Amino acid sequence: MPATEAGALDRRARGAQVEAAARRHLLAAGLRELAANARYRGGELDLVMREADGTVVFVEVRYRSHAGFGGGAMSVDARKRRKLVHAAQRFLAAHRELARAACRFDVIEADGDPAAPRLTWLRDAFRADDV
Repeated sequence: MPATEAGALDRRARGAQVEAAARRHLLAAGLRELAANARYRGGELDLVMREADGTVVFVEVRYRSHAGFGGGAMSVDARKRRKLVHAAQRFLAAHRELARAACRFDVIEADGDPAAPRLTWLRDAFRADDV
């Protein structure tokens, strides 16, 4: 297997480990999972969760091997936020029963060992009307 393919597999495996840790963290905090890796034309939602009060939470999980360069949340730039909002709109259109629910966008920053990452949960990291 060429090194570039091995690197892509390693990156996907790391991403899966970190997303699983983020999912466990959110479930332990009382959220309920609605979807994971929901792909739409133009964007993907890492996790879609629901708070006990009914709020739909779109979660972007960002991993950095170390916290340098501003951490994971800094990589959620305006272009990425637009893609997330677009994907969230498509998700809500496909799940009409959620159309009137309050929504928010959270970011989970992860760093360190992907098998046991340090997680920082940034609630309400950005607003759809800010993009």
